[in-house]
Amino acid sequence: MGKELLLDSLAFGLFVVCPRMAGMMHVISGQESLSMMKTVLVGTLFSVPLLMLMVLVFGKFGVWGALAVCVLTDLGAALVMGSVSPRAGVETAVIALFVILGVKVAPLISRAFF
Repeated sequence: MGKELLLDSLAFGLFVVCPRMAGMMHVISGQESLSMMKTVLVGTLFSVPLLMLMVLVFGKFGVWGALAVCVLTDLGAALVMGSVSPRAGVETAVIALFVILGVKVAPLISRAFF
């Protein structure tokens, strides 16, 4: 189980790194009083139950339910960072639409190749 856990964990770690994560880390790192390493480690503790919630919601409600959780957590992050604005709301909506579009279109495109 050790090798399997290591490989699955590595795959998960590589998967969660995304442009949105990099953007948030850039914003947070701009606050000079914070240690990025400490922020990431403590943030991970907050994220574990949220990731488990996401898995449960996805299993029960599919991509639409998971997307709803994503939107709520994005809005929560904006509230915590003090950056809630109409612009942030529109950006979140656009990202959500692209996620849905990607989920629906990706299988169609991949079938064209395979």
